[in-house]
Amino acid sequence: MRLGPPEKPRSPAGEEPDRADPYAPRGVPGDAASAESPEPVTATAGEPPRERRVTSAGALIWVLLALLGFTLVVQLRSNDADAGLATARQEDLVGILSDLEARDQRLQQEINALEESQRQLTSGVAGRQAALAEADKRADELGLLSGTLPAHGPGLKIVIDPRGASIKASQILNAVQELRGAGGEVMEIVGDNGDAVRIVASSYFVDAAGGDVIVDGKQLSGPYTLRVIGVPSTMQTALQIPGGVVASVSQAGGNVTMEQRSTVDVTAVRQPTSLQYARPVK
Repeated sequence: MRLGPPEKPRSPAGEEPDRADPYAPRGVPGDAASAESPEPVTATAGEPPRERRVTSAGALIWVLLALLGFTLVVQLRSNDADAGLATARQEDLVGILSDLEARDQRLQQEINALEESQRQLTSGVAGRQAALAEADKRADELGLLSGTLPAHGPGLKIVIDPRGASIKASQILNAVQELRGAGGEVMEIVGDNGDAVRIVASSYFVDAAGGDVIVDGKQLSGPYTLRVIGVPSTMQTALQIPGGVVASVSQAGGNVTMEQRSTVDVTAVRQPTSLQYARPVK
């Protein structure tokens, strides 16, 4: 018996083996074609290139970073907006809270009144009389809002005295806006020269020469007197908030005095305006 590597199986004469020689050394090609260098491996049709996957992941990371940055900016702005209330005094915070509660109560009363009007208008027999009464009421309200009717009721008398300083038209406008936001319904402004102007939604304020203020085309000089109808305590609190009208006028060197009254008379009126172009939609 002779030791050595096993003999290779031989195929029948005239036939070629149908597969590579299993006894050939590993890594040695079985034919001449396999002796050539292997072709580079390419990605199949179903597999995306590595570069594309990296690009998509990078875009997702940039989107997440942008969202994180936006969130941080919003948070910082919110903190800046709350900083003023955080540093306010306790009595100022109580005043602001009282103002908000008064506004909420006023809006709730308006909602209740509108709901009651709706019930009356849809009640059937009394619907026509209720509609006529509602129309008269609306006509009076529109006359007060447009300034064509005089008015009286509880409110404030406010005197803005420049005391030699320059009171800007913007400060008067801020006072009017604060009063409206606090529920001021009807108001007028009177100059030291006795001229009175009824303030409505279309009123404008412009600085004039010599420190005066022009209101709806009339030049008024200080001290300026504002008569406003509304809830006196709510409007007074609104003007006294930190950084508000009273603080602004005081920093400019002027002075603001307020007097709550059970009855305030607003006598200045405006002429009705005739519309030339606007028509109601039917």
